[in-house]
Amino acid sequence: MEQDDPAEALTELRERRLGPFELLQVAAGSGLAAYAVWALLLQPGFRRVPLRLQVPYVGASVRQVEHTLSLLRGRSGKLVDLGSGDGRIVLAAHRCGLRPAVGYELNPWLVGLARLYAWRAGCAGSVCYHREDLWKVSLRDCHNVSVFLAPSVLPLLEKKLQAELPEGARVVSGRFPLPTWQPVAVVGEGVDRVWAYDIHSGGPAGQAAPAPSPASVPRAPDPQAG
Repeated sequence: MEQDDPAEALTELRERRLGPFELLQVAAGSGLAAYAVWALLLQPGFRRVPLRLQVPYVGASVRQVEHTLSLLRGRSGKLVDLGSGDGRIVLAAHRCGLRPAVGYELNPWLVGLARLYAWRAGCAGSVCYHREDLWKVSLRDCHNVSVFLAPSVLPLLEKKLQAELPEGARVVSGRFPLPTWQPVAVVGEGVDRVWAYDIHSGGPAGQAAPAPSPASVPRAPDPQAG
């Protein structure tokens, strides 16, 4: 029996047109792979959270992290990132002097990834990532809070922040503004825009201020860099 030439077989496969059934198999396989990724990385933490409070994970871009840090520049005290994902904002905040820097994330895979990045950056013992529902976290000792959440949950988040944050605390919201609060500063454009809000005794207040010049915004460290 003659053996097929691997090169000829590969060429034939490339030139061959897939029939309807084969296309259906490819589509089904792709859909199954996408579902497997979602089930492993994104879905585990959602099982215990009501549907209206669930927030899908979308990692912050480098520009979003830079803008967040620019609105926290010169501040001190504890930073908390609610829904911290892979931990990039927590790690960057720690490197910029905001300590302790703590992330709360319900998805165990993302918590593990965040801890891996922190270990690779030499900060494993300096930053904290907790697998915990952000709605159950106490914010009474937090002076700096960052959030990159879906707009559907922001009205409820406003109530939690107002009830728990101490006077003088600052909240930085990325991608979407808090619906009823007045920002004290806005940086960026489009999906990279972030808003800053300060907590006062009478509630959040302030007038929008000019954004810092791009030259003054520090470049965010890469969480995957060693």
